[in-house]
Amino acid sequence: MSQLGEYALLLPEVIMVVGVLILLLVGAFQDKGGAKLVWGLSLVLILAVIGFLVKDWGANAILFHGSFVIDDFARMLKILVLVGGFATLYMSVTYLSETGLFKPEYSTLILFSLLGMMVMISAGDLIALYLGLELQSLSLYVIASFQRDSVRSSEAGMKYFVLGALSSGMLLYGSSMIYGFTGSIYFDQIAKVSLTEGAANIGLIIGLVFMLAGLAFKISAVPFHMWTPDVYEGAPTPVTAFFAACPKIAAMGLMLRLIYSGFPDLNTQWQQIIVFISIASMALGAFGAIGQTNIKRLMAYSSIGHMGFALVGLAAGNREGVEGVLIYLSIYLVMTLGTFALILAMRRDEEAFENIDNLRGLSQTNLPAAFMLAVLMFSLAGIPPLAGFFAKFYVFVAAVKADMFILAVIGVLASVVGAFYYLRIIKIMFFDEPKEEFTEMPSQLKMVLGLSGLFVLFYIIYPSPLIDVAKVAAKALLPTI
Repeated sequence: MSQLGEYALLLPEVIMVVGVLILLLVGAFQDKGGAKLVWGLSLVLILAVIGFLVKDWGANAILFHGSFVIDDFARMLKILVLVGGFATLYMSVTYLSETGLFKPEYSTLILFSLLGMMVMISAGDLIALYLGLELQSLSLYVIASFQRDSVRSSEAGMKYFVLGALSSGMLLYGSSMIYGFTGSIYFDQIAKVSLTEGAANIGLIIGLVFMLAGLAFKISAVPFHMWTPDVYEGAPTPVTAFFAACPKIAAMGLMLRLIYSGFPDLNTQWQQIIVFISIASMALGAFGAIGQTNIKRLMAYSSIGHMGFALVGLAAGNREGVEGVLIYLSIYLVMTLGTFALILAMRRDEEAFENIDNLRGLSQTNLPAAFMLAVLMFSLAGIPPLAGFFAKFYVFVAAVKADMFILAVIGVLASVVGAFYYLRIIKIMFFDEPKEEFTEMPSQLKMVLGLSGLFVLFYIIYPSPLIDVAKVAAKALLPTI
């Protein structure tokens, strides 16, 4: 491919940049109806970008002297975060209208965040990494506190901002150490230095530790998880759904690229860190959610645990592990979006509910919704033959192939403990006395809940498309392994 042809692969990012800037102006100059117009155009923009990403499948390029990497690994993760962003925007409209938050800025902030994630996923050097991360984070800080007249929302935004700034500082400190000890910001050049000097370069290892700490915050892995329950509970529910899915996928993709492209020969060092935060995240996610009564806080601890499971595949250090992580993130995205579709539907007379007890007897007032949520809860718990079981199966198999038997066993035990609070929700829906019926579920939420439940339920029948895509993406990241 010619150099000009390679730059044509930047079209998805260019379309996103131009589109979001135009929508920013449309929102600023429109009076009534501006929010609905920007919302609709945002959905069209995301679909257009996804279309270009799918069209370019199989075409690889390294642009700007190695700063921006375009390959199938990046393409798969970009499609995942864009699907998550589309579903979040699609589900948000009724909630935002009823709470008075339906403003053009909401859609544009989501788009700016998605653009940052796309840059993160394709980052080939330390500067592109930081630019993408901050573009994503600055947008997330604002939408976390989007409900300005709510003390909880303002508090959530402030907590996320303060702790996010701390994690960014750690990431920058680690980046500066890595640059100081290698003389390069490019991942491929850093990999050459780590190959020749390896564990003898203590400064390089310390820099890597700080960078992994900063990225662990973004995926809310223990011990950098402390912001997650409070921010999930305080942020508007559609924003929480976005937080639970897209930023974690982007940060996990960035972590994979940083480790495998920049430090492939320091696997003994980074594996110790990943194994520790994986075990800690699985344990806290399993035990921390047991006493929760707020369903958004429960989903926060659930997401911490699920990131721990995904890190099992990363810790394995082999291609099967990368494939497992990609499959896990795909299935996790679907399960999370479906669950939050029902959480958004927990309303009576324009009053939203977040307490798990409000789901009592849902099977008697809305059996299809209760059935779909039960399917998603069983899947999140990892019960066969649902998709969530296979997500965990793939990462555990990768750990076993890497002779990490203890890590796999701990993961299985954490799954057993975590199943308790998912099964408790099913028990409340099907066996407790019913409460007053919820308001009729909007069509957008029915669509997302139904599609998520069907995917999880019938994944076993035809799993090969997702597995094949994950294999191609993993091969793009690890061509020599």
